[in-house]
Amino acid sequence: MILLLTGATHTGKTRLAQKWLEKYRFPYLSQDHIKMGLLRSGLADFSLDEGDEALTEPVWKITEEIIKTAVENGQNLIVEGCYVPLDWQKDFEERYRAKIGFLCLAFDEKYIEKHYQTILQNASCIEKRTADDSCTVPLLQRENRRFSEGFRQKNLPVLCIRENYEEEIRKAEDFYFSCE
Repeated sequence: MILLLTGATHTGKTRLAQKWLEKYRFPYLSQDHIKMGLLRSGLADFSLDEGDEALTEPVWKITEEIIKTAVENGQNLIVEGCYVPLDWQKDFEERYRAKIGFLCLAFDEKYIEKHYQTILQNASCIEKRTADDSCTVPLLQRENRRFSEGFRQKNLPVLCIRENYEEEIRKAEDFYFSCE
């Protein structure tokens, strides 16, 4: 099974993937590692300054082929990151789609207002992030709205965190691992 986990920045995708790795022993792949590999290798024709939307296509093309390879090999894998196009399903034949679980994490706008400092404090709980002064309440609200509205329009599951982060995340775990 492949679990494709996406959402806006700071929603806890990497933290959740790490938790599932430790609990269920599903390895995970961070799309940020693909992005940085492309940049550091000199194979990329983009820069970090271009923004996440510009980086989606090149990072996704590699992600897509990794997912296909994992499915073909009967391997479990969690793929997490924000570089998942809204129409990602078109890139897979049914035999692949049948093996891919999908979840988009998003914060409710009021949750962001109420828990903004906690969101920032948790930003480096798994990976060492540099200070990001551009991560503001309006930016988080705009990005979370873009992800949640976009994937809902495609009839894909969006877990919108409204009150208690840990309790609501447990719902995703129960859904994906209930048959384990």
